[in-house]
Amino acid sequence: MSNREMVVLSVGGVRFVTLASTLLRFPESRLAQMLNNADQEFKLVNGEFFVDRDGTLFSYIMDFLRTLQVSLPTDFSDYQRLQREAEFYGLYALANILNQEHLLKPRLEILEVRFSLQDMQAFFRIFGSCSTTVETLAEQITVFSGQQSGQSWNSPFPSQKPLVPLPLERPSHHDMVFQCGTDYSAGDQFVARYVSIKPDNRKLINGTNVLGLLLDTLLKDGFRLTSTRTVSSEEKVECYSFERMQKPAGITITVNQTPGSSGAAQVKRSQVQKGK
Repeated sequence: MSNREMVVLSVGGVRFVTLASTLLRFPESRLAQMLNNADQEFKLVNGEFFVDRDGTLFSYIMDFLRTLQVSLPTDFSDYQRLQREAEFYGLYALANILNQEHLLKPRLEILEVRFSLQDMQAFFRIFGSCSTTVETLAEQITVFSGQQSGQSWNSPFPSQKPLVPLPLERPSHHDMVFQCGTDYSAGDQFVARYVSIKPDNRKLINGTNVLGLLLDTLLKDGFRLTSTRTVSSEEKVECYSFERMQKPAGITITVNQTPGSSGAAQVKRSQVQKGK
């Protein structure tokens, strides 16, 4: 059979159309043997290979063969059943991965925002259990500093002088610190700090406005607000706690397909994409 020839399978009544080359990715699998009519479990009926197995789970088998990656929905739970199907089809590289559920299950990610309002300044500290998420969020936030004369800290109009971007404080890989608002300088000058959060490019000086935009940004990024509490009533420190399910790193199967190879496979974990 030509590698480019189309193959039709009916698995538990669910129809799949693919290329022979896809099924031959693992030459020792039963799907590869099926093409040579070497496996009696697969019946050829009216040009379609029929097998009495779970068609829904076979869709994940096909996705694995097409991409050589294990990618499952965040709410997936049938690891043992899918592992059993992988073993049935002789895809032992996939079965071995599925036997390690901890590599595939999404993890709970926690992020905490602390907000303190003191006179004309607002202070923010963000802690996240995932350093990648904190790093991505840090790339979205920019603090600008400038001077303005005779304006209150609530003024919506930035200084006419060029604003200078300031680096965020990073006490560790898991947290960041920044502030906004104004403070007195010499004479009637104010030193002002504005905060901009991408993709919203406004420069905000009011701490309450920055807090609202920050919380909205996190909600749009898939976080769920789980609790709010007052950490210190005297210092006016409020804490906002968020959670979301973090998808695991992608798992890629690299198949050795050199001449004479039996389709040996190596497993590697792909790098987690930022913000995922």
